[in-house]
Amino acid sequence: MHIITRKRLIEFAKNHPDCFTALESWYRIVKHTNFISFHDLRQAFPSADTVDNLTVFNIGGNKARLIAAIHYNTHRIYIRHILNMTGEFGGNNESPASKDCKSLA
Repeated sequence: MHIITRKRLIEFAKNHPDCFTALESWYRIVKHTNFISFHDLRQAFPSADTVDNLTVFNIGGNKARLIAAIHYNTHRIYIRHILNMTGEFGGNNESPASKDCKSLA
């Protein structure tokens, strides 16, 4: 699948280092798998849910929620939002973590 945009993953991981490993794992699985349906996606991510036309992923044991629009026909995932467990958007008024996120890039 083609993930649009990795920048959101990188920014969130910098500000939430406790989610770094889980985001990296999610990214690698999605990048190397061409899901053909939501049912197919649930085989890899059993806790994923749909809300309207969006898919919500639990990241890192519910430390964060990744909300994405998935176009199965074109094999593209558009990351709309990543929320931490308090419901706040990542990257807003938070100090950058020292963790290097190059492996997500």
